[in-house]
Amino acid sequence: MDERERLGDYRAKRDFDRTGEPSGDGVPAGGTKPRFVVQIHDASTLHFDFRLQVGDVLKSWSVPRGPSVRPKDKRLAVPTEDHPLDYEDFEGVIAKGEYGGGTVIVWDHGTYEPLGPDAGFEEGLRRGHVSFRLHGAKLRGTYALTRFRGEDDWLLVKAGGGTGHGPGTPNPRRARSVRTGRTLAQVAAGA
Repeated sequence: MDERERLGDYRAKRDFDRTGEPSGDGVPAGGTKPRFVVQIHDASTLHFDFRLQVGDVLKSWSVPRGPSVRPKDKRLAVPTEDHPLDYEDFEGVIAKGEYGGGTVIVWDHGTYEPLGPDAGFEEGLRRGHVSFRLHGAKLRGTYALTRFRGEDDWLLVKAGGGTGHGPGTPNPRRARSVRTGRTLAQVAAGA
């Protein structure tokens, strides 16, 4: 399946004349290592979007409580449609009435290393379990995504390392963008 087909759901849910979200037609910056991004999205419900580059798209999960830096913390991760690679830099306000709507900031981004069997990361996702090491500004270390209860629910877990102190996840209303240093409220006010 090529990128155009993989982004069909993403494009069908958006009117690019009304939203500043990338359409996926641009050519994102290259790199030899796969990338990840964690965005905070103040939509109808405040949540984190966790995205991993897999091939030519960002595989995406909505993580209501956000990824934790504490080992063994389990976070529900609900799959969403694949996003284009250039979405990793998106920060701004999605127009009311558009799919998702609301304010988005880039809370963390970086690269990751797939871990595990040689069968491949995409095959691991199809089977329902992948492990990877994040190299981000805020998230570092080994994490795993594991599917449970059918196709719709996954768990995002930090596998080990870290201090295990504190809340594990930042307060999303006070969190700052790794790109601009702004909070959700500051991005919304600037729009």
